[in-house]
Formats: sequence, C-alpha cells, structure tokens
Amino acid sequence: MDMKTLLAFSGGLDTSFCVAWLREQGHEVHTVTVDTGGFSAAKLARIEKLACDLGAVTHTTIDAREELFHNYLRFLLAGNVLRGGTYPLCVGAERVCQARAVVERALEIGANALAHGSTGAGNDQVRFDVAFRTLAPELKIITPIRDLALSRTQEREFLTERGCPFPEKLEQYSVNEGMWGTTIGGRETHDSWQTLPDTAYSGGEVSATLPERDLTISFHGGAPDNPVAAIEELNAIGHKYGIGRGVHLGDTILGIKGRVGFDAPAAHLLIAAHRELEKLVLSAKQLFWKEHLGNLYGTLLHEGHFFDPLARDLEALLESSQRDVTGEVRVRIFPRTFVVLGVRSPRGLMRADTSYGEGTTLWSAGEAAGFAKIFGIPHMIAAQRHSAVT
Repeated sequence: MDMKTLLAFSGGLDTSFCVAWLREQGHEVHTVTVDTGGFSAAKLARIEKLACDLGAVTHTTIDAREELFHNYLRFLLAGNVLRGGTYPLCVGAERVCQARAVVERALEIGANALAHGSTGAGNDQVRFDVAFRTLAPELKIITPIRDLALSRTQEREFLTERGCPFPEKLEQYSVNEGMWGTTIGGRETHDSWQTLPDTAYSGGEVSATLPERDLTISFHGGAPDNPVAAIEELNAIGHKYGIGRGVHLGDTILGIKGRVGFDAPAAHLLIAAHRELEKLVLSAKQLFWKEHLGNLYGTLLHEGHFFDPLARDLEALLESSQRDVTGEVRVRIFPRTFVVLGVRSPRGLMRADTSYGEGTTLWSAGEAAGFAKIFGIPHMIAAQRHSAVT
C-alpha cells in the first residue's frame, strides 16, 4: 500500500521537488500551506495550483495568523524578546505554529508520514523534527532535501525532466516573509563585515524627506487591540519608513555562528511601546525578572526547545505579568528610526503624590533623612571594616 504523506508545502523549489520525488517513491502526496503572514491571496492561489500541477492529491491552506499571535507571539511580546538585543525571532515562532498545524491536518486525513523541505544546514530542520516527533511520534518523518543533499540545479533538472520546469530564481536574496517580520539571506549575510543594501528590504530605498508621523498604540492585557490587523498595519507603515531593519549575528542550534538580515517594523514598534508601558505599570522586581525570564523563553523557542515543560512555566509567569499592562503609548516615527513620546494607563504606578522633589506628601523631610541614613549603614560598616584592616 502506498504511504500517505503530508508535505509542508511553501511553493518554493525545495518543496516542489519533494512532491515530485515522493510521488516517484510511491507516496500518496498531500500538501498543506500554513499561512503565518506574508502570503497574498494571489500567492496562495499560485501555491495551490502548483501543488496540484505537481501531482498532489489534495492541497489545503490554513490561516494560522490568529493562532500564531495568541499561542506564540504574545509571549514574545510579553517578554520583550529581542535576541542579541535586536532580532525579534521572526521565524522560530512561525515554524512551531506551522508544524502544529501540519500535524493536525495529517491526523485529519489519516496520513502515515510527515514531510518537510528543510536542508541539513539550518535551524528549521530541528524545529520541524522536534515538533513532529513530540506531537505525532507514530508518524514517520521524511526529509528528501536533507537526505539527498542535491544542489538546486539538480532539483531543477529533476523537475524539468519530468515535465515540471521550475523557473530559476532571479532574486539575489533568499527571503522568508511572515507576520512578525521578514528574514533575508544573501551574499552580505555570509560575511560578518558586510551589511545588506536598502534594496534587499521590503520597503527598498527610504526617502529622507518622509514626514514625521505620530502613532498611538493601545494595549489591553499586554496585547495590542486587534493584534493581527495591528501588526499588519504597523508593518505596512514601518516598511515605508525603513523601521526595524538590521542584521543579526548569533549562534545557531547546530552550534555555529550565523547571520541573518531582518525587516520587522511591527515587532520593533510593538516591543518598544510595550516595554515603555510596562515601565509605568509593573513593579521594579517584575521588570527585572521579566527581562531575564523573557529572554530565556525566547531562547527556548528559537533553539527548538519550545516543548520543554519549562516553556509552559515561563508562559504562565509572562501571562500573569500582563494583567495590568493596559494603556496607550505615543510613538513618533521618522525615516529609519522612531522614539516613544509618552505613555498613559489607568493602572499606572506613577502618581502625583509620589513625584520627585519637595512636593511629595507621602513622607516628611525627617523620615527621608532617617531612611537615607539607615539605607547607607551596610555600606558604611563595610567601608569601616576595610579601613580598620589597613
């Protein structure tokens, strides 16, 4: 009996090769595309037609944008996660979300195997494999691109010989577009001294004459209002202004150094606004521990450990910390940059009677002097101990 295999299908060369190759190996191939942002209606239609032309028995498109935010991105936002202080993990959350949707579809159709088109060189192979084995250990995992290690030229020749010519990619850069940002790979990202030109980014060249623009971003319980729509709108605005662009240098899951360009205006704007709102509504100790534990959560997700039980513990803490993160943040954007102008919240901890200066009414001058004296006693004792020794 033919093996019924569900392939995570992007419509690119690698997954197109997978459809044709799997069919020749006797598989009954079904395909699924999980939309986590970056897909236009026309592109989704093209992908579906391509899958059918290549011989897929069925093709399914799943809109997972809401799930991506509510089950993954909201925790990255709650943790203000920027890997290396700059990269908002554009891809890691997407892959786990996509893998879960693929598994659910495979179980619906009674598939015997799961397939993906990741190579043996990057992080995605680990993310997909771990998710597939965790969620459906009974299903076989098939990875033609990783196992065969063919060149892209060989893949094209294979498809052409079978009457399915695949156009040679003319673009200079490898681009993965999603809701939380776009990643960009190319010649410059392989050299730690080089940087990407403006033409590599979604918005292209940025006009220095663009007028400054004020935005008000509202949050309830740590999340923006209508999050998917808000993210897509901020991306559209930010791409034009060149907001959220950069190149991240860091460590891959496989233990080697790597660089990736990113274009993530919504993520950068939301994280900056969210962090400022948290400064107003959270306690000092909440802010301190959230910074550390949010980064730990981001590391788990990015490095393929999303299913470790610790990630659920951290999600519980992050979710609890967002109860009072409600308010508005005013942001002004300029070509290539932005600043947070102000923040307000009905749950803020900044009060008129606790302001700096002589106007405070919560304590007297004598009480302040007593506090300052007691506060400094440990330092005084330590200094006197060292003085006595010398």
